[in-house]
Amino acid sequence: MGRRTVRWRAAAAVGAALYVTTALSAPATAADAPTPYSYAEDATRVEGSASSTGAVRLAPGKTYRSSIGPGAKLYYRLDLDAVANAYASATAVPAAGATVASSDGVRVSVEDSDGRRCSYETARFGATRSAHPVTALASREIGTDEYMCQAPGAYYLVVQRVGSGTGSASGSPSGSIPEGSSEEWGLELGYVSEPAVKEGGSTSAPEGWNSASPEAVQGDPERRRGGTGFATASPVAQGVWQDETGIKAGETLFYKVPVDWGQQLYATAELGSTTGGDGFVGNALAMSLYNPARGFVDDALVSYGGDQRSADLDPLPPVAYDNRFSPDGEAKGMRFAGWYYLAVHLGTPVAARYGDEPIGLTLRVRVTGQAQDGPGYLGATTPSGVFEVTDEDQEAAENGTTGNTLDDAGDTDGEEDGEAATSDGGEGSGSSTATGDKRLAMTAVAAGGIGTGSLLVLGLLVWTLVARRRAAGAERAARRAGTASRGRHGPSRGR
Repeated sequence: MGRRTVRWRAAAAVGAALYVTTALSAPATAADAPTPYSYAEDATRVEGSASSTGAVRLAPGKTYRSSIGPGAKLYYRLDLDAVANAYASATAVPAAGATVASSDGVRVSVEDSDGRRCSYETARFGATRSAHPVTALASREIGTDEYMCQAPGAYYLVVQRVGSGTGSASGSPSGSIPEGSSEEWGLELGYVSEPAVKEGGSTSAPEGWNSASPEAVQGDPERRRGGTGFATASPVAQGVWQDETGIKAGETLFYKVPVDWGQQLYATAELGSTTGGDGFVGNALAMSLYNPARGFVDDALVSYGGDQRSADLDPLPPVAYDNRFSPDGEAKGMRFAGWYYLAVHLGTPVAARYGDEPIGLTLRVRVTGQAQDGPGYLGATTPSGVFEVTDEDQEAAENGTTGNTLDDAGDTDGEEDGEAATSDGGEGSGSSTATGDKRLAMTAVAAGGIGTGSLLVLGLLVWTLVARRRAAGAERAARRAGTASRGRHGPSRGR
């Protein structure tokens, strides 16, 4: 046993030296290029139809990847029953550095077979005047209208590109269309099905809730790298979280927070000070909150002049099923338990004043309230568990490991342990995730070349994975015993 340990350590040392040598000789990547959006690894590619005739069918619980050109209006089919609610989202992803107007964006609607809209929502790039992923959600809900969108049958998710890039001059100076607006945008489509609930429940929104802002969470920050899409959002619990590398101009970082029934979420994004430039940028940083179905809830904007600035979400009501009956859009968005997503975007105009180097980013997250029972669904959601918070989700948020999301809560299509990986060059999330382990494996193999070098680097890989797993196991054991070495910033449940 001792000799085997020595051999492993020797192989690891040689592999590490080989890795460093090879990495130093590898070509450098552009330091000023924001990380691209990470689509769900198991997203199915589909083509939108210019007509409802021939529209491809989307299945609930699945994620799809498509694209949309300027002025386009695309159709996708949803086959719905007369019982379940359906929520369909579209995330529009312009190319990095594309020029857009604040009025540009994407409109999403669900329509019945007679062309009547069940609901619609428009997401625009807004005041940052910067291309970044924007998401809109539409739904078909049972009981909202006695005459419309209640029958079973074919419905259509309609995704339309809006703004100056449609061919009109709206939002564009001198009647011109901004350069880059004629390019196609990527699309990530999601579809969630929510079953009916037991009869006898309330049909009105809660009358009152604590709308006072609590004290900001204090303490030393823990390091956590943001993800680059919904699928790779970095899980965080209550606490102070500092991004490992900061945020670049034009970049959008994603984080997710488990919020159970009856709990309230508060979040603040802090942009650090810098001495690398001067001047003032209006609406430089935007933080947007999305619910577990990827429905927009609220956002916060802040300008930047080189000094530290913070953006706070308005106080939101506790998560409750009955919030869906509220006339207030922010309250209505807090209608599901599950993972809530924070998308933080630093506008591209910041680079003109402060360069392309990352600026420090800190998140302060607080989750208050005792977790309560859910509404009593009469069936399973699709994907399974999307509107609930499990102990594994809480552990994932504390440790940075990947928990269930819209993309991996259901069928994993070959992924092990429900762990979502990164695609298209995007970075994974968390500090000790399986995604990170897979990324390390690919990096090591790429650096090691072939033959003996690859074997040595693989030895290093195995040694690293074993060390990570043992460390994670020891930490979980210590936390269960009440002696965890990592400091928390207060409980995220039962407070």
